Amino acid sequence: MKRGKKAEEAAAADGENDTGAGRVCSNKSATKKAKKAKEPEAPILYEDPPDKMTSKDERSANMKITSWNVDGLRAWVKKNGLDWVREEDPDVLCLQETKCSEKALPAEITSMPEYPHKYWAVSDDKEGYSGVAMLCKTEPLKVTYGIGKEDHDKEGRVITAEFPSFYLVTAYVPNSSRGLVRLDYRKTWDVDFRAYLSELDMQKPLVLCGDLNVAHQEIDLKNPKGNKKNAGFTPEEREGFSQLLASGFVDSFRELYPDQANAYTFWTYMMNARAKNVGWRLDYFVLSSSLLPGLCDSKIRNKAMGSDHCPITLHLAV
Repeated sequence: MKRGKKAEEAAAADGENDTGAGRVCSNKSATKKAKKAKEPEAPILYEDPPDKMTSKDERSANMKITSWNVDGLRAWVKKNGLDWVREEDPDVLCLQETKCSEKALPAEITSMPEYPHKYWAVSDDKEGYSGVAMLCKTEPLKVTYGIGKEDHDKEGRVITAEFPSFYLVTAYVPNSSRGLVRLDYRKTWDVDFRAYLSELDMQKPLVLCGDLNVAHQEIDLKNPKGNKKNAGFTPEEREGFSQLLASGFVDSFRELYPDQANAYTFWTYMMNARAKNVGWRLDYFVLSSSLLPGLCDSKIRNKAMGSDHCPITLHLAV
């Protein structure tokens, strides 16, 4: 996710307000407030619990998918992102915001023997903008790019792989941008993307993963009050996600952890937001409801560094 500098500053500053600093107060309590400002409350961090490897219907997980917005593939590789990937060892690795043309891809990733089947989608119009990738250990039956609408597909935002029992879709959903200048476009995208997913779902169930550029509920970001007019938390974007779920899909993390607060996947680089855990949950595994019996776990790997997002991992029995 990329947000305007002012919006980022406001959002991060809201995190400061949560500690009790920076608000006008009476003289009587001024001293107490000043002390609080010097000794801010310790941030509430999220601890990713041990992985559950068995589904509700007592099948063992046999598919592991990892998704990561890398905020620039070349920089991420230099920050040793691939070392973490090798340790995590997913069956499929999905990446968003690669910002890299195919000819500029680093050899460290193009030559990875662990993933012999690699697929890239890049922006046609802008070099170093958007872009998604999918790296697979097993060759999919079929791979397609985009959602069949030229207006959307020129930005390199979607790859779909067909496997024997499900589709896997990775997406980097458009940001409404600073000043919400792309909110109308985003609303159109949400409608068209939902139609695309629903059409796939009629053929076989699907897993959607990626940076969906929305914090769905207030629990999904640190400062909901201060961000209702900012990209990623507008009523329109949240409603778009609600409509997707109403179409027969499930937010896997919330399915398993409905009340888990402070679990985020994105933190602005500004104002030490990640150390304070002033973040947003923007990265998701969304499943067709028919895959729910095989859902084992949906993980947020918030200790992994290398981007302003952290990776997420899905364990599934298929």
